[in-house]
Formats: sequence, C-alpha cells, structure tokens
Amino acid sequence: MDRDEMRRTGWNGIDVLIVTGDAYVDHPSFGAALLGRWLAHHGFRVGIVAQPRWDTTADVARLGRPRLFAGVTAGALDSMLAHYTAFRKKRSDDAYTPGGRSGARPERATMVYASLLKNAFPGLPVVIGGIEASLRRASHYDFWSDKLRRSILLDSKADLIVYGMAERAVLEIARRLASGSALQGIPGAVFAPRRSGPAFSFPERARVVRLPSHEEILDDPRKLMDATLALERQMHDGASWAIQSSAGRDVIIAPPAPPLSTSELDLLYSLPFTRLAHPSYHDPVPALSMIQFSITSHRGCAGGCTFCSLALHQGRRIASRGADSIIAEARRLAEHGDFKGSITDVGGPSANMWGAACASDPAQCRRASCLHPKICASFQANQAAQLKLLRTVARLHGIKHVRVASGLRHDLALTDDAYAQGLIAGFVGGQLKLAPEHASERVLRLMRKPSFRSFTLFLEKFEACSRESGKEQYIVPYLISAFPGCTGRDMEALARWFASRGWKPRQVQCFIPTPGTVATAMYYAGIDTQGKSIHVPRSDAERRLQHQMLTDLITESAADDRPLAPSPFPRPSPRSRIRRPATAGACRRNAARATARTRSRQ
Repeated sequence: MDRDEMRRTGWNGIDVLIVTGDAYVDHPSFGAALLGRWLAHHGFRVGIVAQPRWDTTADVARLGRPRLFAGVTAGALDSMLAHYTAFRKKRSDDAYTPGGRSGARPERATMVYASLLKNAFPGLPVVIGGIEASLRRASHYDFWSDKLRRSILLDSKADLIVYGMAERAVLEIARRLASGSALQGIPGAVFAPRRSGPAFSFPERARVVRLPSHEEILDDPRKLMDATLALERQMHDGASWAIQSSAGRDVIIAPPAPPLSTSELDLLYSLPFTRLAHPSYHDPVPALSMIQFSITSHRGCAGGCTFCSLALHQGRRIASRGADSIIAEARRLAEHGDFKGSITDVGGPSANMWGAACASDPAQCRRASCLHPKICASFQANQAAQLKLLRTVARLHGIKHVRVASGLRHDLALTDDAYAQGLIAGFVGGQLKLAPEHASERVLRLMRKPSFRSFTLFLEKFEACSRESGKEQYIVPYLISAFPGCTGRDMEALARWFASRGWKPRQVQCFIPTPGTVATAMYYAGIDTQGKSIHVPRSDAERRLQHQMLTDLITESAADDRPLAPSPFPRPSPRSRIRRPATAGACRRNAARATARTRSRQ
C-alpha cells in the first residue's frame, strides 16, 4: 500500500498496480485482494491503492510506475449504485469504506481512476474490470443519467476491459506484457482496435455475433434487448465472439474465460488471506463484519434471473471447490484470532448449487435459465452432498455454529426433502433469507423466477420443520417493487397476501435498472424478451407509489379491519382497487396522498 511496505518486503518496484474504489481488505470476497494474492502467487509484485483522491495523481503514483500495467475496479458495487438510492437520493453511508462514511469514491469511479492513471503514467496499459466495467462492456442504459451510454472501454480510454471473474485474464495479461506479446484476443477481455492500426483477425472458424450498433440502439431502443440477450448467450455458450460498433469504431468482446477448475479454486482460496482490513485504517470497514468468517464454496448461478447481474458476470455454469478445501478453510477460520465460533455462511451466489453441473453440453443449450420455467432435467444438483459438507464443518474443533446465509433457491431445495429438512433444522440461525420477489405469476415470468406456489410450499415446510426441531425461526422475504411489467394491481395483490399472514415485509427493493441486465433492457425498451410491449413504471412518482403500496395497504387493512383474502392473487374489491395512474400528474397526486396517510398514522 505504500513505499515503506515495499521496502519491508524487499521490493524496489511493483509489476502491477491495482486501484480500487473499496477499502483494502485482505479477504477473498474483495476483488482487489483476490486478484492481488493470485498475481503474487504467480510471481508478480502487486501494489494496491485503495480509494485514492481524484483531484490529484499523488495517491495513484505513490508506489511508482508499475513495470507492466495498472488495473482499475470501482469496487464491489457499481459506483453509481454505491452513491444513489432507487430514487436517485444520495446515500449517507458506504459499507466498503472505513467508518462507513460516504464520498470516499467518485461517481463513475472506473472512468475517473482510469483517467488518473493515464495522466500519472503516460503510455502505461490500463485495464478496467470489476462489476462496473464488466456490466458496461457494451452499449448500456444508464439509469442515473437516463441515457444510453456506449461501452465504458471507449469512454474511459482504457486499453482493455476484463469482464467476469478475472483470474485467468489478468494473469494472461501480465504474462503477455512481460513477454512483449499483443493483448488482443484474450479470453474474458474486451478491446477496441485503433482506427489507424491493423484490423483484428478472428481465429479460424470462430463464431462471431454482430450486436446492434450503438447508433442503431439509439434509433430503436428495442434493439437493446437483442444486444443484451446476445451477450447473455455468449456468456453461456463460452465460445462465441461479439462485435459492436460505435461511431465507426468496433468494440470486440472475446469469448468468456473458462471458469476456474476445482483444483484452481482450491488453490486460490488457500492463499494466505488475513481476513483483516489494512492496518493503516483507524475505523472498521462495515462490509468486513458481515463476511469476515464466511466461506465461498462455489461461483456462478444457474438461475438466470433477468434483474440479476450474475448471468453476465459469473455465468450460469457452476464452478465449485472441493470439500477438502472448504473443510481446510473452516479449520483456518477456527484458528483466526478474531473468530468467535460462528461461520456466518457457507455458500456462493445461491447456497444450494455447490457441486451442481449440467449433464448436457452447455454450448448447445438454448435455455436462458436452468431453473425457469421449470428445473432442467440436465441440471444436476447434489444437495445431499452439501448437507453432508455442512455437518462435517459443524463438527470441527472450535466451531460452534455454521449458518447458510447465501440466497437459497427454494424451488431447488424442494426437490430434496432430506436436504430441506436438514438445512432448516441445523443451519438456519433464526432467520432464513429467501427471494420470492413477487406473487404475480406474470411478473415472476418476466423475472425468470419460480412460481409463487413454490415459495408457499417451502414456507409450509420451513414452519413445520422449525416446530419439529423446537426452534423459533423466521423467513425474511426479499421483494421487488416497480419491476418492468408490474402494475399497481400486482403490488396490491402482493400486499394483501402478506397482510393475510400479518407480515410486514422490510426487505423491499424498488427496482433499479442496473447496466447490462435483461430487466434493464425491458425498462429501456418497454418490451419483454419476446418483443411484446409491457407496462413500465418509469416516473419516480409511480415507482414510489408501488414501493409504498406494501406498507400502506397492510397498515390500512389492519386499521379498517377489512377481510383479507387468503389467495396470493385476489381480485381487488372496488373499494380497495388502486388503478394505474393515467398520467404522471395523477401518479404524483396518489403518491402525495399515500405519503400524507403514512405521516398521519405516524
């Protein structure tokens, strides 16, 4: 992090510099630390500059000019998402900053840091990556400016984008630069040949997909859906190339890098992470407390939900660690000086997909999801093995509790009754987070989420198993309001189902159109994946109205002592029906009335 540390290490310079918008925490859940350890293991000297000032080059230059290249990540979140709420209000905190203070990273951090590095080190290759760059690798809708933006590679003037999980790509970049080889065509990377340079030659018999150009999408927003679905297919087939032009310049997206093998993942997670924030920080980093003693068992998610970035970042194919590697990490946690006996999570993007694999050829698959509209027969998940692993970890010396906190796929859990019962009885720490997201079957289809019936079935099983094991445990449901295609009537039906149970959901997220996702293409184009027009809640007034509807209707139902329909899909009575506003003005008036009712009750 500074020259004193370099001298103590015996280095007179660094090979690679990583600039990150997060605090430097030496934990495998933090991308800069993960890639830094990976490169160091392969013999490269790595410096990390975390949350540098952006009005001077002094911070990014404090370790001197790197020998090979500089890498940039905005951090664990898109920097605009880190700065703003769903209603574009400034956030007051940042969990990835010491003390949780906001304002330690700039807006559009990837572009700002890339510009700093270009100014500090003229001629040095600059590679951008992380979730912000990865999801903005092609033309994308930007919610915060309400504009279509071109690939961040062109706007940042960086040399490459590394998209997806970056271990293979950054190691290949370092090796090529060390040997003087060209950087074009690296799997998992995006590049844009210079207009004045030679044209890029694709490998023989390469499958090349030409995406709608930036200008074509500007002329016809529906073409953003075509481009997004094509990139989603590229991420899954693992072999095709993609090209998109903008103002006559081609952006070339190489095929994704293959997932790390089990042995490679085992090696990566065995590296000597301290699981501590850098000692120069005087205040704790809030995000660390949530994940310090968690274990990542796998990567990827087979769900393919339209609002989720995982399909475009980690892919649908599951890459899993070996059981022995996970058990060895649990033993190391038990010996950590700060460990109190509880492993807070053993999982990945979805808790019960460890060891899952496709029995057919993913390259030939045309499904957008392995689990929707129903679980594919070729998707094989060994949940019994995961339950056995959890029980083995729980028996280790020094470990009192093992919890599963990652997003459980309840539809998948229902396919193995012994797994579901074992998980509920032994590895839920009082609360289990599930993501039904909605109750409307039409909205759930747009999300590529399972039927609401699967949630109610799992809920029944959860309650029965909790009673049988003598535990007081609760489901914490995650819900989304104002999703593309969702109407006020859909939200009312959802609210009345929760009211019928006496629940007041707290984890309700108003839909945010994040770059690159299929749902964002729905929002921008006003269509579903089949090209059919859908209603899109666009104005902040309508979005806020839908967001407030859950709490308002539940509270009103209790106050008025109205009969509550037990069905999750009731037809609203004329008295309680909330009609979709015909105009933005009507929407604002309804939102104001809802706010006034809430304030009067408070």
